[in-house]
Amino acid sequence: MKPITRNYMRHRFGGSHLCPSQPHSLRQQHAVRARNNSRFISNGLGPARWTSTSTACHPKTALFFPGQGVQRIGMATAWLEAFPKTCKPFLEEMDSLLGYSLSKIIAEGPNSTLTATENAQPAIMATSIMIQRVLEIDYGFKTGERVDICLGHSLGEFAALVSSHHLRYEDALRMVRRRAEVMARCSREASKLEGGEYGMVALVCEPDRLSSLIETIHEFLGYGASEGGRDDSSFQTPAFEQVLIANINSKNQIVLSGSIEKIRTLLVQLRQFGGHDPRAVRLATDSPFHSPIMAPAAKVMRGILDDTDINFDSALFPCVSNVSARPFGSAEQLRELLSRQCVETVRWWDSIRWLDQEEGVRRWIGVGPGKVGRNLVGKEVGMRGRDDVRGGGVWGITDPKEVEDVLKALDETEGAG
Repeated sequence: MKPITRNYMRHRFGGSHLCPSQPHSLRQQHAVRARNNSRFISNGLGPARWTSTSTACHPKTALFFPGQGVQRIGMATAWLEAFPKTCKPFLEEMDSLLGYSLSKIIAEGPNSTLTATENAQPAIMATSIMIQRVLEIDYGFKTGERVDICLGHSLGEFAALVSSHHLRYEDALRMVRRRAEVMARCSREASKLEGGEYGMVALVCEPDRLSSLIETIHEFLGYGASEGGRDDSSFQTPAFEQVLIANINSKNQIVLSGSIEKIRTLLVQLRQFGGHDPRAVRLATDSPFHSPIMAPAAKVMRGILDDTDINFDSALFPCVSNVSARPFGSAEQLRELLSRQCVETVRWWDSIRWLDQEEGVRRWIGVGPGKVGRNLVGKEVGMRGRDDVRGGGVWGITDPKEVEDVLKALDETEGAG
């Protein structure tokens, strides 16, 4: 995969958001100019808000979005109350596109209804995009100028593709709802066919033991490392016989997906014969995402994507695939990898390491409910919250109260790095 160089960005996207290396004093001048070009504005409805008009070049900046599990009742309420002109029509449009009142479920629950896969997935994706709309409309945040690359954790990949303009919001929302419906059905049918429980279990180990743990799991499961490239022949074994590494989240955490009974058997093998004793935590889901059980969802997604317009040539910036841990290289590859994502490992750790170590991303902006994504990124790249490290930071925007602090921090690091 061709690295994201300045020339690549300039050729591929018709301009560069990056600047050449500068003397430290010049970088400081850019930082001062960034602060001076920032100002407070008022829309006449309340206190003045911070907005940035800076055009200074900046450290490489990534925008990232959360996956399933971060949903909570009322996660859109504070945004609706603070920014009714932006959020009310957005939520009304969401309900209209879906054909039912998802906004009411988000606002009122009950929790069992919101956490159902077919509701949780579109709710999280839509809320994430709504927050981005607030940044753009109410704070004047120019995503295409301030961001260089994006990614999303599992479900969050759809929000990332919307943010980069690879996908239209309305297409992505309907797609996510359909994907979630099929995933929920896959779980029910697997349970009905074979009985037993299905779900996901997180394994936490020492960082220097992760590679060995993954290798041992692959040996026990009888297949090679999940680096992408598998075809339908990989899933000839009945789904209930299989377990998959669903996520490689960080330097010491992976997630297994499939039959809970099979996962427990695997854990016994790891301890008795593999020399590994990771801490196992059952996740609060009854669906084995990113496992062969979701093969029907992958097929449905491929069919939908074949009929969906992909805006690749004029996208705002690259988007990193969960399957390859590299940016999508073409519209056809996007269709292939986004559909395969249903059954393959989410290589989140590989994605963050590549962006940090090879592409030099220094600023990370998490947009959407929950802090899980920000914590995973911060664990890897050595940044915590608002700490200034190497001229950058890791920030999460989950609540309206956080917006101004994040925008100020971005302006203060605009010419750094």
